[in-house]
Amino acid sequence: MIIYGLRTCAVCQRCLKALEATGRDVSFRDVRAEPLSEAELAELIVEFGDRLVDRTSNDYRGLNDWLKNSEAEAQISAQPKVMTRPVIRDENVFYLGWDEAVQKTLLPA
Repeated sequence: MIIYGLRTCAVCQRCLKALEATGRDVSFRDVRAEPLSEAELAELIVEFGDRLVDRTSNDYRGLNDWLKNSEAEAQISAQPKVMTRPVIRDENVFYLGWDEAVQKTLLPA
């Protein structure tokens, strides 16, 4: 299992701790330190579309108008912090965020 996010993101940290506590083999990838490849980003865009960009974040609001009107790939490539996080990959299944529905699916009852 891989979690894509930011080391400084509190939600990503809670997600990582909760999944590790279940005994799963979890790796964490900071998308700012190790950006997504074009192929990885394309795969996530196919899965989540525009939901992959967090348009409520200060980082998104800080983008210039040209980037705000660009495709999600360009926005995330230019500023990885605008990616909605965490993105969790469990083999070939992806999850976006760490809400109650995702937790219910990935954590034992």
